[in-house]
Amino acid sequence: MCSRYFLDADGNIIAYTFRVPQNPRVQRRYNIAPTQEAPVVRVDAGGARELAILRWGLVPSWAKDIGVGNKMINARGESVAEKPAFREALRKRRCLVPATGFFEWEGPPGRKQPFAITVPEAPVFAFAGLWESWRPAGGEPVQTFTIVTTDANDAVAAIHDRMPVILAPGDADTWLAGDLERARALLKPFAGEVKLRPVTRRMSDPRAEGPECLDDPEPTWGAQQRLL
Repeated sequence: MCSRYFLDADGNIIAYTFRVPQNPRVQRRYNIAPTQEAPVVRVDAGGARELAILRWGLVPSWAKDIGVGNKMINARGESVAEKPAFREALRKRRCLVPATGFFEWEGPPGRKQPFAITVPEAPVFAFAGLWESWRPAGGEPVQTFTIVTTDANDAVAAIHDRMPVILAPGDADTWLAGDLERARALLKPFAGEVKLRPVTRRMSDPRAEGPECLDDPEPTWGAQQRLL
């Protein structure tokens, strides 16, 4: 599962990396949480790439309530082609979710230690994503997205059994516009190097949004006592 990620990069870097026009709404983000808006890259009706700001948590077009999206922040790669909520989006509405890293936690409840997970060779990369448009009764359309997940690779498996599908730069076009079978073949654990670094527990609060979310972890209570 991926329930938090970050995008610590300027808009011009994101535009250059993903070959899209700059969007003034794109800002550095240090703790992106479900139901918040975040940038995705997709193909527009004319076949060109565009950067759009969508709500995290996919809401199928047939859903009765936007709250459905709270349970659909991730789509399991192993079953995404069969799930009614995702299978049409997999065929027609794939997207890239720009990121500079994601968070996972390890440890017992109440004492979980968050880790920031990054790709050293790719300061900015993309998760495989899907997007959808939903219209409430009598309201304006709401566009939403989900992040596709897979089994953890060896490094991430030390703290969690799942991870987002991280796309290699050369696979971005295939995911966005390639045929379905070639796109599905990309839904596998990341084969490159990832780095895990413990960070402050303050980032576990979704209201925390500043660069301090990537600070080093606080000393444990015992360590604090030794420092006194």
